[in-house]
Amino acid sequence: MSTVTPKVEGKKRKLLHHDNINPHVRRVKYAVRGALAIRAEDLKTAIAKHGRNGFTFKKVVNCNIGNPQQLEQKPITFFRQVASLIDYPDLLLPENQSKVEALYPPDAIERARRLLKQIGAIGAYSHSQGIESIRKDVAEFIEERDGYPADPNLIFLTQGASQGIQNVLQLIISHSNVGVMIPIPQYPLYTATLALYNGKPVPYYLNEEQDWGLDIAELTSSLAQARSKGVEVRALVILNPGNPTGQCLSEQNMKEIIEFCSQEKLILLADEVYQANVYYPSQRPFHSFKKILKSMGPKYNDFELFSFHSISKGLIGECGRRGGYFECTGIDPKVVDELYKIASVNLCPNVHGQVMVDLMVKPPKSGDPSYELYEKECKNIYESLKRRSAKLCDVFNSMEGVTCNPAQGAMYLFPQIKLPQKAIEAAKSSGQKPDEFYCLAMLDATGVCVVPGSGFGQKDNTWHFRSTFLPPEELFDEFCGLLTKFHKEFMDKYRD
Repeated sequence: MSTVTPKVEGKKRKLLHHDNINPHVRRVKYAVRGALAIRAEDLKTAIAKHGRNGFTFKKVVNCNIGNPQQLEQKPITFFRQVASLIDYPDLLLPENQSKVEALYPPDAIERARRLLKQIGAIGAYSHSQGIESIRKDVAEFIEERDGYPADPNLIFLTQGASQGIQNVLQLIISHSNVGVMIPIPQYPLYTATLALYNGKPVPYYLNEEQDWGLDIAELTSSLAQARSKGVEVRALVILNPGNPTGQCLSEQNMKEIIEFCSQEKLILLADEVYQANVYYPSQRPFHSFKKILKSMGPKYNDFELFSFHSISKGLIGECGRRGGYFECTGIDPKVVDELYKIASVNLCPNVHGQVMVDLMVKPPKSGDPSYELYEKECKNIYESLKRRSAKLCDVFNSMEGVTCNPAQGAMYLFPQIKLPQKAIEAAKSSGQKPDEFYCLAMLDATGVCVVPGSGFGQKDNTWHFRSTFLPPEELFDEFCGLLTKFHKEFMDKYRD
């Protein structure tokens, strides 16, 4: 889709135009909602207006973003019960008691009453750092998960993990020569935020041949190269489990990363939003960086760590409610004060999102009326994700010229595709990158929207794409069949 604005003769140019806006905004790119996503929306609109006229597929399937409920993942019942009562508190009035008790389990009613008492009004601003009682529940969750204390005053509730990451990076990037180490492939939030705040990305490459493993030698080489160019590298970003690559770090590897940061005087940013999406827990369980750090003893008491979590992923998938948090570990109290100031400028996080954070960290427990249904729903979602992950990985590996590592965690696969030279030349002729050319052809042929690997970064002369494995399981055979058919026809068309 063209974004070029035609010249209009005789008209005065706007005071605000593309050439005089903040140049850092112009540099921002965000592939998961880029050209393919725009094209996918155009196709949706066309199908809605004209039906399948001219299309070989029934609907557009958005595999470009980890948005579970968009692809029909059902919300957790207990969470929505509590949220609905909080949204309409008149249901909890004495005159409605008998009707509400017929529809809602007693623990959902009790939780809604408790939260309303703590919140006051769901439509009012909260404390800028987040509702205190919810931060206390988050601290209890972290203590139970890790076995080490957590301070509610060092926890910030945020509009999803993204806002917390952006706030921390904004704080770290004090001038244009500050560098932040990011993995390649990476989630585009990081390069976009670094562009917006005029920082320097310092890429380090994950090892595709070793299940997207992280090698300390690669970190060392990347850091040395950046510093040799005069870049002030201040932080290291780790995504665990990884996005788009789905790897889970071993405990030993995490200790090596902490030691590396300690020696090189780097702040560690741990993006842990997929901690509930771990599919081989006996071989690669999730460990938080805070847990590993605290287990390494007093030598690391001054180590600086920010840890991020979200309600958008896991088994909850409440993306639209925009809830998350980050925890500060070993951070200078005066820096924490500055983070509070940034939070205050934004007034407060979305209160609905804060409520969902509370439900995530304090779900029904054994013996509660809602526990059995909650456990059943979580188990069904988890096991289905694991099955779909394995099945789609097998499908990709069965395709000509495609290799795909299994997802140890998260919600994505990141297959590599060896494209025929004719396809590469056709892409160049159309002004597109080869992986973008392939993904656009896939979208037009199947209605499946994925993201080209070039949007995440990849080694030179390799081509990838990222796909979620979130389409409904009952439609998965049809979904996989569309991809297989398209790939064969594409390869036959451009065969060398």
